[in-house]
Amino acid sequence: MVRAKFSCHSKVPSGDGFQITLGAVINGSPENEEFYRYTPAGQISLGLVSEAAAAQFEVGAEYFVDFTPAH
Repeated sequence: MVRAKFSCHSKVPSGDGFQITLGAVINGSPENEEFYRYTPAGQISLGLVSEAAAAQFEVGAEYFVDFTPAH
């Protein structure tokens, strides 16, 4: 498993849902600087049609993202 930390950069209404953009966290705390060592760059773009799912994302908030192989 690989764990990364991302910050929500934008949440924009789009069509029937929302477009969410997250970017890799690079500074702001010692923990963030530690994550930067392993994930110095990255972007995630999500297209969500569920308002309940979109409500889970707040611009400026930070989220852990875990990448686990799907076997």
